[in-house]
Amino acid sequence: MKDARKSVPRNRTADASRQRIVEAARAHFFSHGFRSVTMDDLAEELGVSKKTLYSHFPSKIALLEAVLADKFAGLEANLEEITRAYPHDFPVALHELLTNTQRELDEIKPPFVRDMRQKAPQVFKIVERRRADLIERFFGKLFVEGQRTGIVRKDLPARLLIEILLGAVQAVVNPAKIEELGLTPQTAFASVVKVVLDGVIARKGRRT
Repeated sequence: MKDARKSVPRNRTADASRQRIVEAARAHFFSHGFRSVTMDDLAEELGVSKKTLYSHFPSKIALLEAVLADKFAGLEANLEEITRAYPHDFPVALHELLTNTQRELDEIKPPFVRDMRQKAPQVFKIVERRRADLIERFFGKLFVEGQRTGIVRKDLPARLLIEILLGAVQAVVNPAKIEELGLTPQTAFASVVKVVLDGVIARKGRRT
């Protein structure tokens, strides 16, 4: 029992150290791209040895995956909070979901998008899966509620509307297409959602 009690502070210290590394990497990766940021750079900034970094993350790709997991965990928590706060208020919930999502995307700058395309396309597959899950869960609920209140068209199944949104996001909000169109993740996502919503909102739900 004595040894078990002693292990708790060490575990907490290790978790705090790991999170500190993730937060530092997140700031640099999203702003400057992960290709130009080395493990040496991060170790020097954090005042730790490379051995410490590699004890938590065996490679820079593993650290990148942890950064993205941290990003999605925060986004999911925020979206959960919004849907709980506005369960039956479609306009407010939609506004808050879009505002929050766009704010999260604003953290991701062009160098990161470039590096995802060139150096880690396999990691972007993880991003696509997590993103699709969030869109299905949160916008799916929103479309169902919108149909119930008559704000979203009822002549099309909510599931079809989600598939259309997912398909458009996958086609446009990806590193290759974003670079080709000269967009940012934020503007690309906002444009896709605007086009889709213009088609799904019923006439009574439109603002004049």
